[in-house]
Amino acid sequence: MINKSIFREYDIRGIVGSELNEQSSKLIGYYLGLETIKRTKIQEPVVVIGYDARTHSPELFGYLTSGFNKAGCKVLGMGMVATGVNYFASFQEFNGIKPNASVMITGSHNPSEYNGFKITISNAPFFGEDIYSMGEKIILNQDMIIEDNNSFEEIDVKSLYKNYMIKEFAHLKGMKQKLIIDCGNGVADTVLTDILDALELNYDALYCEPDGTFPNHHPDPSEEKNLKDIIEKLKGDYEYGFAYDGDADRIAFLTKKHNVKGDIMALLFAKTMENPVIIGEVKCTQIMYDRINEKGTAVMYKTGHSNLKVKLKELNADMAAEVSGHIFFNDRYFGFDDAIYATFRLLELIFNGMDIDKEIDSLPKVYSTEEIKIKTTEEEKFPLMDKIKDNLQKVGSDFPKILDIIEVDGVRVIFEQGWGLIRASNTTPVLVTRFESTDLEIAKLYETKLNEIIINSQNELSNITN
Repeated sequence: MINKSIFREYDIRGIVGSELNEQSSKLIGYYLGLETIKRTKIQEPVVVIGYDARTHSPELFGYLTSGFNKAGCKVLGMGMVATGVNYFASFQEFNGIKPNASVMITGSHNPSEYNGFKITISNAPFFGEDIYSMGEKIILNQDMIIEDNNSFEEIDVKSLYKNYMIKEFAHLKGMKQKLIIDCGNGVADTVLTDILDALELNYDALYCEPDGTFPNHHPDPSEEKNLKDIIEKLKGDYEYGFAYDGDADRIAFLTKKHNVKGDIMALLFAKTMENPVIIGEVKCTQIMYDRINEKGTAVMYKTGHSNLKVKLKELNADMAAEVSGHIFFNDRYFGFDDAIYATFRLLELIFNGMDIDKEIDSLPKVYSTEEIKIKTTEEEKFPLMDKIKDNLQKVGSDFPKILDIIEVDGVRVIFEQGWGLIRASNTTPVLVTRFESTDLEIAKLYETKLNEIIINSQNELSNITN
């Protein structure tokens, strides 16, 4: 029985064996193949497939390939690559053949028993209702037999990618700043150190060997506990640190003083652009929006890599950013999130003379919480958000004055001295909250008061369902 929960907002993801297995993966390949034929109007479209370092990724590649072959697609296999390299392949030609779709087999920053598929068709994300609709077809036809046929043409996209990066950033050659990188036993170093070496950069590296069991630390650089090794190194001679998640589409950037989140990275990049148009998610600091709007345009949009890619293309913006470290460059690049490319754009800022710590220290001081996750259920989380929105309209006189409520993704409640966010995660059964103010005690007050709204809403929803 195929579990419909594997079909998620941004991708397909589940536990290998019980959820992602031979039957489900073959059917996903088959129906994705049919969808590609339908959308491209090409009878034998070309799909490029790569995979991350997880132990079951090559097996899933074989199953997925069988499904695509059954549908009549031509499969180009690139082996183990970073997600950015996978996306990059979609913009290239291989023996005169240009891909029509791509799949990256990756569990990203999930635990090692998970894996999944990130999908593009005609260089656009395949997500949301498209994934849910395809999932319904697969569940209705889950007894369909798809024979083994994992034939594919092997391609070398890593060499193309490395040559592109070395040429694009040739001006950085010989930079003297001492760098430390942490690949987290993910796939970043399927290309990264070759590029660093070609540019003769001064670096040392941690955990470069791809290992899908992630023996040194969990591959999620958005959590401080996973950065302890690189932070320790920065106490010595190293000046800058870079860390990557399992599939290298998210980056952590550290100086001796700061763990620079994605929204602040976007602000730093905007300083170098003329009339920048930058897209941020609802979790981004207000400082980013205010400062970018002083010289260009900052747009607040939904969280999620697929959402931001679509909005980036729609507005033809220069870049987009998530706090977690997904950085999307449309300026001089292809508009997808690639932590390896972002590494060299950050080094370029330093090379061109930007004092990162000084720039950050000059920003107004605000107190921001990390993401706080509140457990709920898949069935309850969206009705709970509706109840929270209702209750925000009924707050009493003891509640901080609300200036505005932005509902682009959950609720971002604008107060007189800051804001609070409540949104339902599209990938896990949690509500995500974040709070920011110019005053620490007021930030705590916003957190307390909005948590009261959440608790009251949970109780009311429970009473209704019981």
